[in-house]
Amino acid sequence: MSSLRSRAWFGGDTEVGVLHRAAVRALGIQIEADDDRPIIGIANSASDLNPCNAGLRDLAGAVKRGVWAAGGIPLEFPTISLGEDLMKPSAMLYRNLMAMDVEECLRSYPLDGVVLLANCDKTVPAQLMGAVSADLPAIQLTGGSRRAGTFRGRRLGSGTDLWRYWEERRAGRLSDADWDELEACLSCGIGACNTMGTASTMAQLSEALGFMLPGAGAIPSGDARLVAAADASGRRAVELVREDLRPSRILTPASVDNAITVLAAIAGSTNAVIHLCAIAGRRAIRPPLERFDELSRRVPVVADMAPSGAHLMDAFFEAGGLPTVLREIEPYLDTTTVGVTGRTLAETIRAARAADGLAIRSRSDPVAASGGIAVLRGSLAPDGAIMKTAAATAALLRHRGPAVVFRGHEDLYARIDDPDLAVTAESVLVLAGCGPRGVPGMPEWGQIPIPRRLLDAGVSDMVRISDARMSGTAYGTVVLHVAPEAAVGGPLALVRDGDPIRLDVEARVVELEVDVAELARRRADLAPWPTVHRRGWPRLYQEHVTQAPDGCDFDFLEARSADDLPFVPPTIGRS
Repeated sequence: MSSLRSRAWFGGDTEVGVLHRAAVRALGIQIEADDDRPIIGIANSASDLNPCNAGLRDLAGAVKRGVWAAGGIPLEFPTISLGEDLMKPSAMLYRNLMAMDVEECLRSYPLDGVVLLANCDKTVPAQLMGAVSADLPAIQLTGGSRRAGTFRGRRLGSGTDLWRYWEERRAGRLSDADWDELEACLSCGIGACNTMGTASTMAQLSEALGFMLPGAGAIPSGDARLVAAADASGRRAVELVREDLRPSRILTPASVDNAITVLAAIAGSTNAVIHLCAIAGRRAIRPPLERFDELSRRVPVVADMAPSGAHLMDAFFEAGGLPTVLREIEPYLDTTTVGVTGRTLAETIRAARAADGLAIRSRSDPVAASGGIAVLRGSLAPDGAIMKTAAATAALLRHRGPAVVFRGHEDLYARIDDPDLAVTAESVLVLAGCGPRGVPGMPEWGQIPIPRRLLDAGVSDMVRISDARMSGTAYGTVVLHVAPEAAVGGPLALVRDGDPIRLDVEARVVELEVDVAELARRRADLAPWPTVHRRGWPRLYQEHVTQAPDGCDFDFLEARSADDLPFVPPTIGRS
């Protein structure tokens, strides 16, 4: 197979070829100058700092077995690992760094194809962004969701139930002993969140885009079927190279639309809007925010999954996983798209089984008539904002109230439980300065806590607005990703306590009802947002990150046109 990219390293009888062949011989792998076996990289994001991804170590061995069995040569390499639990202020700050890590490894090493091993929230889109830019044959596999613990007779949904019980704790209704017991119940093994949070959402969307084997994105962590999927992914990676099936053939406007449609049907994480825009942007595909709204309005929610619904990811898998969802929403999909199987989406759907009526419902009996993502615009968010309506309180979807403003995370937690805080259940809580550049990294701080005084009075939800993100496991009437963000002078920076704010989700409007002349006076007095970081990655991030509607990618990493492929082959010179 003379067309193999790796031949540029290992072919020929020069001292350069000998040097490269000797390097892998030191690993116990013999490659001949005329070897026709594809070299398959295994990009492994396992790390002790990231319990979500810890299971990938074992899966990498199964992938290797599959590559060897299919006639390829596997070479595993590590990438940075983004763990949302421990990485501060947010793993999102480093998503683009991981994407660059993956892309540059694919660029600079003698690889013909790659298996991408990911799991936690940002690792899935980061790998896809890098692989799409590199455009080498690529297949992804995620490590599955963690086992559910039980507390007070109830199976715990990752994140979702922690937020619920934290409110109970703050309100004094959960004892120290109960709190300790809850902590133990939350630690039931490695794997991603077992709700339809961002990690599980992105696994389904990777599959919907065509980058995973059908059904693989929902297999729980520790399940033997996940090991089999790893073996199959390794085998398929070799075939992808032989078929020259690259990401540029898989990631198309139609496949992006399919992923947006799936996002609505599973009531997935709002974070996926940002990640899909970033992944698509690497191929100069730029879906406007309104496309998310348009597709969400027409597709029913068929996945009854926490935090919006009742079930956890193990039930979703046993109900058939994504192929069953695709079968139920087939009329809303472009079934001519092709994924890593080499088959069309229509062929995948034909092999899927019917919904069980529980974790996955039929489109004739959906959880909701339309999808859970709404795109809002108005004087407070001229470039757009996002709301997960499936997780909101219906009575608050049309609301008008006075603003209570917090400027940053420290200000929020210094005052939110102050008994003298001028706040009522009708107030609109506003958090400014937590967007892409503001912190930087756009942390998941958008689910602003309910003030303690109101919690004690029985208030469980309020309208909350910010330029931050929200965990995919979270819930509430929360307006997110307000753009432009406060740190670049967006209207959110101009809001003052008492300003009336109007939310009308049906009309897709979020308005700051303040006189234009008054806003102009405030803008004239607006001080520049402080630059926290002076060096290193955070400084580069603040200087080059785009706004939420553009995916929070770096401006120099986006493809400017369909012909603008950032990937450049390395120069392999003589020693």
